[in-house]
Amino acid sequence: MLADQLVDKFRSVDTTALCDADKSIRVMDSGIRARSAEVRVAGPAFTVRCRGDFFGVLRAIESAAPGEVIVVDGGGSEIAFAGEMFARGAVVRRLGGIIVDGGYRDIGYVRGCGLPIYSRFVTPMAGTTSQLGALQVPVSCGGVSVAPGDLILADEEGMIVVEPDRIEALLDAAAAVKEAEAGVVAKLNAGSTLSDAINVDAHTEALRSGAHSTLRFLS
Repeated sequence: MLADQLVDKFRSVDTTALCDADKSIRVMDSGIRARSAEVRVAGPAFTVRCRGDFFGVLRAIESAAPGEVIVVDGGGSEIAFAGEMFARGAVVRRLGGIIVDGGYRDIGYVRGCGLPIYSRFVTPMAGTTSQLGALQVPVSCGGVSVAPGDLILADEEGMIVVEPDRIEALLDAAAAVKEAEAGVVAKLNAGSTLSDAINVDAHTEALRSGAHSTLRFLS
């Protein structure tokens, strides 16, 4: 499970700050959307790959440890790989969420569910149950690669994937971004302009002259 102190750090930042801290972070495409009442996810991936058949997802839910996030590579197909019963089963097992690159159904229940659930489609048609699927293998979900144990972080802005050994430094960097942004907000609230808080003029001149420059907050 993601250590409690790291979960607390994620609560104090957001995926936008993490992306600002590192432009190489893997971001799942926005076609995979939150379907549940709860959207914030923070946990290690338990991966499953299946095609036209959802039995592998059931196996994953019953095999994953508390806090793990079920990440389903369904090939982006418009059939349901899970529904209400799987969501309820994941809640019982205290999982961290379900993310499906494919369809989800029983949205009448899911939209009020406290378990974070994301999917590419909503559809009533479920797949078959005659294939094992592949558990805990590298998969593709939302256009990015996800390996077993990669950390899945999601909020209202979207979903990102981070290697476990990088997360602590990234969260610290994201916290620094949020602190700097708070300084800008304070200046704007006091009547200053963005140019008073960001090096707009200097950055413009540097770019015009071909010099290296970075857009940054002014202290």
